[in-house]
Amino acid sequence: MSQQQGFVMGFVHRRRRGAELFLLVLALAVGVGAYAAVGIGVEGKVPADIVGYGSWLAALSVVGHVTVRLVAPYADPVLLPVVVALNGLGLAVIHRLDLAYEDAGRAAHTFARQQLTWMTLGVVLFVVTLVVLRDHRVLTRFTYTSGLAAILLLLLPMVPGVGKTINGAKIWIGVGPFSFQPGELAKVLLVVAFAGYLVLHRDALALAGRRVAGIDLPRGRDLGPILAMWLVSLGILIFQRDLGSSLLFFGLFLVMLYVATERAGWLVVGVLLFLAGAAGSYQFLGHVQNRVNIWLDPMGYYDKTPGSFQLVEGLFGMAWGGLIGRGFGGGSPDRVPYANSDFIISSIGEELGLTGVMAVVLCYGLIVERALRAALICRDGFGKLMATGLAAVLALQVFVVIGGVTKLIPLTGLTTPFLSYGGSSLVANWVIAALLLRISDQARRPVPDLSPVEDEQADEQATQVVRL
Repeated sequence: MSQQQGFVMGFVHRRRRGAELFLLVLALAVGVGAYAAVGIGVEGKVPADIVGYGSWLAALSVVGHVTVRLVAPYADPVLLPVVVALNGLGLAVIHRLDLAYEDAGRAAHTFARQQLTWMTLGVVLFVVTLVVLRDHRVLTRFTYTSGLAAILLLLLPMVPGVGKTINGAKIWIGVGPFSFQPGELAKVLLVVAFAGYLVLHRDALALAGRRVAGIDLPRGRDLGPILAMWLVSLGILIFQRDLGSSLLFFGLFLVMLYVATERAGWLVVGVLLFLAGAAGSYQFLGHVQNRVNIWLDPMGYYDKTPGSFQLVEGLFGMAWGGLIGRGFGGGSPDRVPYANSDFIISSIGEELGLTGVMAVVLCYGLIVERALRAALICRDGFGKLMATGLAAVLALQVFVVIGGVTKLIPLTGLTTPFLSYGGSSLVANWVIAALLLRISDQARRPVPDLSPVEDEQADEQATQVVRL
């Protein structure tokens, strides 16, 4: 099919790299403008290092844009600017909290500087992923290897002498002076493993068993994968005390299983398993009981240990911020423990108001929508499932974090993608962005010309006909 025929039979995407560059300028204006606003709001002047900071942020953005332009020219033009905008806003808020900690007489904090270092590493891995991985279908060769590596990474914090317990959760490993959360990398590997497995076995998993109340339930012999993933999620909850990752991994597998098979019966089985696990966890696990009790009655646990001080202070801050916020420097977001990581949304809500929070949610919605758009137009099943899985990871993580901070659901310990302070989370999310751009590049490319050659002379030249 020629490109001209492609226009007739279907839409052919344009490269739109100029549009991406224009959106990147707007994204940089958000990040650098927020950094300048923090300096004016807190210290009454533009930060002295604004030129160096802005130049470094612009250089990272240009490196990302040039890489996309060279090795993924048909990639989605919206994804990279939205990621840069979120990352830049997160850096500004973390810098705002650094200044607040110093004003409160605490030791000098350099979380923003460290986060910029992690962002640099994330952009490097973003470039490496796009340059090395020219076709996402290559990852199908590593389906079981990715699954095994993900399980080993999840078990690594349990190894004595390597794992570290922080804030009650045993999900960290210590490497010298640095701490790393292997679960962040494991979630990317799990998406690859789930996509490869479901592409191979979705026909068997889509076969229905009994029909109950109008819903085709799966056969009993096919329940093995979902039961295995359920047990893995329960193991993370019991032994690592990580409620957020447990919900994230089981929800991810359930979403991908439903998308692969299009059987509502899997959702019914998954919800029943989730309810059984939640009831059992609440009955026998003290830390789960504590999270649920705080969620139901946060004021009753305000001055207890462990209590709801963090959640209540975050809610007070967001309520004080109102619709448009107090402005950078006008609030007291540092009253909330871990305001620059788990509770960065409450900091944004206090100083930028509900308007700022909704803008952030809209940015996440754009990323998820563009990822699902790439899944819809992707020509291979593995790419469709992988893009869907990556979109589900981001959507579930944002829902769990913001839902916990706003008291919609019990509080978990996950970070907000691209915003929160944390190296492992930020680096893993930049890799996710690169994978989404690679899939969208393959999906938006024109269909290769596979029509037979009708020119007799050209056919003879191609086949080298020898006349005797």
